[in-house]
Amino acid sequence: MIIRALSVFEHVIYHSCLVDGTHPCQPHLEVDAVLRPGDADQGPLLLPMAEYIVLAGGPDRTRGCLDKLRQQHRIVDHLGVAHVSFPFWTPVQIEGP
Repeated sequence: MIIRALSVFEHVIYHSCLVDGTHPCQPHLEVDAVLRPGDADQGPLLLPMAEYIVLAGGPDRTRGCLDKLRQQHRIVDHLGVAHVSFPFWTPVQIEGP
């Protein structure tokens, strides 16, 4: 599964879209966002778990995936909300017309 982050602020992904929905238990992150100091320079990027579940196809499709992500320590708490952690991600450069 490939998720593209469209806006990031202080490590939290606020807007994202689904690029490829296959293999929801193996989420990969691409970032096509303006990153300012403090947004992504120290620590992983965080996608709210609720958004991951919606992007991946709903609770029935992700139930086993969440267990696997927990075992990999990729589910983290940030300000009392569960997030999927992306310690590694790929920057995307999309050229305009």
